[in-house]
Amino acid sequence: MSQKQTLSFQAEVAQLLHLVTHSLYSNREIFLRELVSNASDACDKLRFEALNDASLYEDAPELRVRVSFDKEARTITITDNGIGMSEAEAIANLGTIAKSGTREFMGKLSGEQAKDAQLIGQFGVGFYSGYIVADRISVETRRAGAKAEEGVRWSSAGTGDFEVETITRPERGTAVTLHLREGEDEWLSQWKLKSTISKYSDHISLPILMREQVWDAEKSEYVTKDEWETVNKAAALWARSKSEITDAEYKSFYEQISFDSQPPLAYTHNRVEGRSEYIQLLYLPAKAPHDLWNRERKGGVKLYVKRVFIMDDAQALMPSYLRFVKGVIDSSDLPLNVSRELLQESRDVKAIREGSTKRVLSMLEELATNDKDKYASFWSEFGAVLKEGVGEDHANQERLAKLLRFSSTHAEGAEASVSLADYVGRMKEGQEAIYYVTADTLAAARHSPQLELFRKKGIEVLLLSDRVDEWMLAHFYEFEGKPLQSVAKGAVDLGKLQDDEEKKQAEAAAETFAPVLEKLKTALKDRAKDVRVTTRLVDSPACLVVEEGDMSGHLARLLKQAGQTAPASQPILEVNPGHALVQRLDASERFDDLAQVLFDQAVLAEGGQLEDPAAYVQRVNRLLV
Repeated sequence: MSQKQTLSFQAEVAQLLHLVTHSLYSNREIFLRELVSNASDACDKLRFEALNDASLYEDAPELRVRVSFDKEARTITITDNGIGMSEAEAIANLGTIAKSGTREFMGKLSGEQAKDAQLIGQFGVGFYSGYIVADRISVETRRAGAKAEEGVRWSSAGTGDFEVETITRPERGTAVTLHLREGEDEWLSQWKLKSTISKYSDHISLPILMREQVWDAEKSEYVTKDEWETVNKAAALWARSKSEITDAEYKSFYEQISFDSQPPLAYTHNRVEGRSEYIQLLYLPAKAPHDLWNRERKGGVKLYVKRVFIMDDAQALMPSYLRFVKGVIDSSDLPLNVSRELLQESRDVKAIREGSTKRVLSMLEELATNDKDKYASFWSEFGAVLKEGVGEDHANQERLAKLLRFSSTHAEGAEASVSLADYVGRMKEGQEAIYYVTADTLAAARHSPQLELFRKKGIEVLLLSDRVDEWMLAHFYEFEGKPLQSVAKGAVDLGKLQDDEEKKQAEAAAETFAPVLEKLKTALKDRAKDVRVTTRLVDSPACLVVEEGDMSGHLARLLKQAGQTAPASQPILEVNPGHALVQRLDASERFDDLAQVLFDQAVLAEGGQLEDPAAYVQRVNRLLV
């Protein structure tokens, strides 16, 4: 037997343990959920590895998890006969945490104990939840396929260090023993453990066993027998008939797989038969995860093949714009040794992906039609992600377009509640396009000078301020035959919505104003591609627009913020000949200053930043003197 080693925890683990033992007391029972879940995962890993090496089963092919307690010793033990750990794995898995796990975990803590406790499993720190009820944890384990003498005992009081030693352990797998702290004796009860397992772990497809207890009339107490009984249903929830499963069971299973304390907005459970046979149980969360926009985040659902767990985050089964969807897909057709690489190429996977995408879109369409409040809640959390699909998923673009929601000049407030169908239904007689404006913020979009003529005419304009909007619009040109048109691109042309008198007045103004325009072009030759008279302005003196094929100022700013280089292009300055400031131009002794100030104000009005703010201030000061 080797020397006992004493090793220190990684700094983040020590910090986490302090937090767990001193703060997360409001929902103690999650420790059992986490440890049983870990035990089940260990069995799944063995089953997966044994596909290539059946000898790993040794002489115990039946996988199971056992939960027992000892009133005298005041301990609870969770034992599995899964993959087990070597000494190096025990040190690595129980002494450190994945680099981002703890840091993000700490950052998400809100101070609300119930919510904070729910975060435990989400960050891969579930093992440490045992310290909620225990002041010492010991682990005995042996890797499947290793010799009996290569067993490992790990133990720690959850302070700064842990001990590891080699032991002889005939059986493979892992036994986690919790030495309960004072005041936690409620867990030394068959009923308490059984009811908690039933609440959190009923769906686990492995049998979870406890020693059978029978009532002894002579002693007037329950007596523990040597026989073990299964205390969970031990059937994969998704494999059961829909008619047998209650709403509460569906929601409980969602909590298990998502570590989300809130119930899902909606779910769908289907058995698909045909070219590809599979079961899907998919959920829409109520809240966006904290790392929804993290590019390194793994999205996707859990993949099972014939009830055998294969992988978490099977990204190939769900398009990236639906990365928030949680759930399980259990295939009857995929090979048991399927890998992430094979998933990318399989025709069956393509069929599952298409079918699951359609099912999620159907779920969203049902919400949008029958429960507008729930859909509004969904949109506020995930709308920006769903917009990615308009550009990524051409096959479903039409369905996705109907699910889009926007803010518009038709409605006050920040809520994005206007669908394209709503907009088309309210279009003015003679209106041929769907008008929109993009900006960095909703306020900037709502107060954009480009909207003035549209407001005067009572024409609705969609207000787009999500970062993804410009990208989406590069792939999305029309809806139900109506083109989408930016109010800040090209010359304003409202077609039949402008009468002949207005057009004549605009032409006359452009002719009268021609000498001033030439002077403006000269003054702004380094900043503006062109200067022209416009009818789109009512109250503002000037605004910036771009040519129809050019990049908008908003998109150029987004690229710059992302560290990319935007193609060099100059905007067009449009001026309002009816505005007093513009009318003063020709007679002003400070023509050049006034021209530059007009341009700078137009930049600011569209949400841009001035290249030389100090020069702008100096010009304004000179004009004010």
